[in-house]
Amino acid sequence: MDSLAEAVVAGAAPERLEQEPLPAHYTAAHTRAEEADIFGDAQDRDVRKSLHVGAVPMPSLAPDEVLVAVMASSINFNTVWSATFQPVSTFDFLKRYARQGGHAARHDLPYHVLGSDAAGVIVRVGEGVRRWRTGDHVVASCTHVDDQEPATHSDGMLGAEQRIWGYETNFGGLAHYTVVRASQLLPKAPHLTWEEAASMPLCAGTSYRMLVGEHGARMKQGDIVLIWGATGGLGAYAVQLVKNSGGIPVGVVSSDAKAELLRRLGCEVVINRAEIGMGGDGAPSPEQTIELGKRLGRAIRRELGEDPHIVFDFTGQATFGSSVFVVRRGGTVVTCGSSTGYQHSYDNRYLWMNLKRIIGSHSANFQEASECNRLASLGRLQPVLSAVHPLDDVAEATRQVQLNRHVGKVGVLCLAPEPGLGVTDAARRARIGEDRINPMRQPAAATA
Repeated sequence: MDSLAEAVVAGAAPERLEQEPLPAHYTAAHTRAEEADIFGDAQDRDVRKSLHVGAVPMPSLAPDEVLVAVMASSINFNTVWSATFQPVSTFDFLKRYARQGGHAARHDLPYHVLGSDAAGVIVRVGEGVRRWRTGDHVVASCTHVDDQEPATHSDGMLGAEQRIWGYETNFGGLAHYTVVRASQLLPKAPHLTWEEAASMPLCAGTSYRMLVGEHGARMKQGDIVLIWGATGGLGAYAVQLVKNSGGIPVGVVSSDAKAELLRRLGCEVVINRAEIGMGGDGAPSPEQTIELGKRLGRAIRRELGEDPHIVFDFTGQATFGSSVFVVRRGGTVVTCGSSTGYQHSYDNRYLWMNLKRIIGSHSANFQEASECNRLASLGRLQPVLSAVHPLDDVAEATRQVQLNRHVGKVGVLCLAPEPGLGVTDAARRARIGEDRINPMRQPAAATA
């Protein structure tokens, strides 16, 4: 560990951090451009073959950027995409960004440092940064925008130059250091540990925009919300947001163990996929889609007496047709992804004849991320960590996410030497209650 990193871990004062020299290289999880074709036609694109942890050169800072010493990060599915080079190689994103010239050109490198979550300590600020100082404890929103683009000032997600940091940019958060724009930073919740705080921004912010934000479903009190994959990172935050709003979450899971975990999270209605005859992740036939939708609708009405107002769908091909079918007349299907396939098929009669809506949603703009971070800081939104790995084991951690062998979020310790560090407001943590924080930590058997 370099002397600056040692000072950060020791909790040194900002003045000491500024005096310590920047290392010429730092440790980071990365992929290599030369291996973009490593998998060929293989069906199983095992990320453990393409994810590397090792030294990479320290980049320079643009005037609007900060350098953060990363204490912890987490695994998101975009790390799987990067490491499998699918649906496109993320090196293509880096080349496209670099064509802007200037500081953007730094991103086109023969390696890609991954990771779209981070919690850590600011160690350097660009000359144009006004609101942040060395020594501040921060988390990073993954939304990387061009603040000189007009659309960004309406909604950061509408800008043509909006990117996901650590996926469509270089120098991501699965590393000892990361480069982020000042417009990505939010104050770390002081009652959370580094790994807890790092597990929240991307998934919690995405769920917030989908359900709560004005660009999403605009959930209201009493709404019934069907949540596919409710024990995943996105789904577990969605359950909490629905509960907080006075709504009724309906979670869909794939095992009895996950069903029990979901009940611990506070989900009132839990449906096991096997109960409605839903098998694998492949695309169902039109007949199967409607039949599954009917079974799902009956199961929900049996428990609640009515159909869902909103369906929260990020699984895509395997579920989308049933989502459109099962949501009530005038209801909303909101989608932010397609983990089982991008080609969605549904019977459009059930959409137009019943005045339903489909809303596409992506990440969260800075205001939405800030509002979500406020909920975390107030203890109204809890982290959903289920496991924590050291940075050296990032490939295995990502493999667990690739195979869907996890629940909630999988954390990664970067500079933090052990879990449980980073709490600066122990009194607030005690008031919230240790038993309420991380409700998804459980024995490994519960992830089956």
